[in-house]
Amino acid sequence: MDTAADAICRKRKGERRMDNFLKVTGLKKYFHTPRGELHAVDDISFTIEKGKTLGVVGESGCGKSTLGRVVLHLLDSTDGKILFKGKDITKVKKRELQELRKDMQIIFQDPFSSLDPRMSVKTIIDEPLKNVHMKKAEREARVAELMQTVGLAPRLMDSYPHELDGGRRQRIGVARAIALNPEFIVCDEPVSALDVSIQAQIINLLLDLQKDYGLTYMFISHDLSVVKYLSHNIMVMYLGQTVELSEKEELFNNPLHPYTQALLSAVPVPRIGVKKKRVLLKGEITSPVNPKPGCRFAPRCLSAGEKCFEIQPELKEVCPGHKVACHMIQN
Repeated sequence: MDTAADAICRKRKGERRMDNFLKVTGLKKYFHTPRGELHAVDDISFTIEKGKTLGVVGESGCGKSTLGRVVLHLLDSTDGKILFKGKDITKVKKRELQELRKDMQIIFQDPFSSLDPRMSVKTIIDEPLKNVHMKKAEREARVAELMQTVGLAPRLMDSYPHELDGGRRQRIGVARAIALNPEFIVCDEPVSALDVSIQAQIINLLLDLQKDYGLTYMFISHDLSVVKYLSHNIMVMYLGQTVELSEKEELFNNPLHPYTQALLSAVPVPRIGVKKKRVLLKGEITSPVNPKPGCRFAPRCLSAGEKCFEIQPELKEVCPGHKVACHMIQN
């Protein structure tokens, strides 16, 4: 008998081989609070192919940024496993972590707060090079090369962050992130604090760098339009958990989870006279502190049944490469 997923799943031809450049399995990050355990990241699993981009989307507070920081070891994981290029890096010693920093970097959301206001552009970009004991002449040449790569004029070398606009400050952050030729970069909402025209410049810069250097990205954002433009695969998070994971085209053409459908209904259509049917979410948001059994989205879901409030749905593949955590889809 066909399931609900069989009825709505778009036909796919063949399956692409996954090159597990980064593989995360059952990753968890809990924080101790006076009220109990806050489940910021709760049993997340995904893979990213080399040279590809995984877009991570969801509302503020869903755990996107925490996930990126745990993967990079800026925060320690509570449980789970992280494999990077086939090597288990879940628990690494300080010396191993220093070596890992050369291959894994981050671009922060706010380019002003992430840059030391007492350091010049040259000094900020030079800092990671100094940490690997590169000679002064080589560092100076590398700084000049990086500034040219990210589109910063040489005359800005001795400027300070407060003297520059947001776009230039974010270019400094990008230059610093790629200084040691990393292979993997977490982009933590790197354009959300910028004007729209500047956003486009930084997004195109990231795409050019990916093409030229074969970079692999985890791109975190709440803006689905940006994620669609940049990503190859998209993971939708809700209160610390994955509710849907799919290739970009499949997700936008065939969203299955009610939360994903609601998010996509809010994306504006840049055409006059075209109206979209909005899915308005109502109800109480489940607390991530000691969450009760059941689907965390159920109190806001228009299709929730009795089972949804009692049993947490597993993330299951309902089409080739398309995973969903929803009882209504899987039954």
